[in-house]
Amino acid sequence: MKKNQNNGFILIVDDNPTNLSVLCEALNSEGFRFRVAVDGESAIAQAERNQPELILLDVQMPGIDGFETCCRLKANPITQNIPIIFTTALADTESKTKGFSLGAVDYIPKPFAQEEVISRVRVHLQLKQLTESLEQQVSDRTKALQKAQVKLVQQEKLSTLGELIAGIGHEINNPINFISSNISPLQGYIAAITELLLLYEQEYPNPTAKITTAIEDLDLNFVLEDMGKILNSLQLGSERIRNISNSLRNFCRSDRDTKISADLHQGLDSTLMILQHRFKANGARPRIEVIKNYGVLPEVKCYIGLMNQVFMNILANAVDAVDEAITQGKMSNLIPQINIATEIDFEELIVIRIADNGIGIPERLKKRLFEPLFSTKPVGKGTGLGLAIAYEIVVEKHEGVLDVNSQPDMGTEFIIKIPT
Repeated sequence: MKKNQNNGFILIVDDNPTNLSVLCEALNSEGFRFRVAVDGESAIAQAERNQPELILLDVQMPGIDGFETCCRLKANPITQNIPIIFTTALADTESKTKGFSLGAVDYIPKPFAQEEVISRVRVHLQLKQLTESLEQQVSDRTKALQKAQVKLVQQEKLSTLGELIAGIGHEINNPINFISSNISPLQGYIAAITELLLLYEQEYPNPTAKITTAIEDLDLNFVLEDMGKILNSLQLGSERIRNISNSLRNFCRSDRDTKISADLHQGLDSTLMILQHRFKANGARPRIEVIKNYGVLPEVKCYIGLMNQVFMNILANAVDAVDEAITQGKMSNLIPQINIATEIDFEELIVIRIADNGIGIPERLKKRLFEPLFSTKPVGKGTGLGLAIAYEIVVEKHEGVLDVNSQPDMGTEFIIKIPT
């Protein structure tokens, strides 16, 4: 027996023993594997259990005929792509047209000519293999294009973000340096003027009526006391702006093509500083509490700017999830929270967990979460690229792991693991 290249089998459906004998002999002579069904119902059941490469289907059978059998096979997602060749003595155009309209790929007329059967079977098996190969190539190319798109978008976003943040940091830094450097001498001047006024009060305890009126109108004692408080506020404010500026510069240490040793806690804190406006209370919800439980981590050799982008994407998604839960009325008795925990696990991997108590993700969507252009958010509220970019950065750039635990209405936890 000749060994055929095809590892699948052909299903023959015919109730006539003579026809079955001829078809079986023809296929057997060429080494094709085959199975037999004698009616439409058993053919459908067999095809559902184990999909054949090709079906040779008789038109005229007891029970459901070949046309109805073909119709049911094509309506079933499991069997709809199996090529069907009708075997029939019906040679009229109407019957052939009906068969093709139902999804058949060919006809083999009865009585059978063995060479014709073999030729048609070979042609349609080759066409099926070519179709599957083409579909796989299209699928592979599509995935490659999506992956390239994610990289391009990620690089463009990071470059644009880096330039924007660096520019903002630079613009903030100059005026804040001017302000903070002048606060100290201003404090000295005010202290000296205050002392001078007190000396005047001691040397001239009885001022004129005009000066007395001016002192009362100004409320001099209050002004002198309040100026000190104002200067302290200016000093605290300038320090806060300086911290924000430092956070911006730390966040955009990023447009780098090489790994550097970095403090991931500093990256997390810089990202939290940039996102702090989103944690504040608004008309729809109370303030989101950010709870940090940092372990002791060494500096990690990584693309720190890219990791900051991962933190940004995941934390922004966490805020969105909390907002969505509140919008849907599912957090009436809960305080909105985001928990961040870090540790080194038993495999010496850096582990960062970012968890929220928001809307959660259904099980059916979790497996698609890191696909490019897939988003669980309403139309217009997400690009579907944030988590795909995060996955590419963690898994491909850092040879790490990005996983998710989530249940609807129970919140979501992202787990980032990267080597030390």
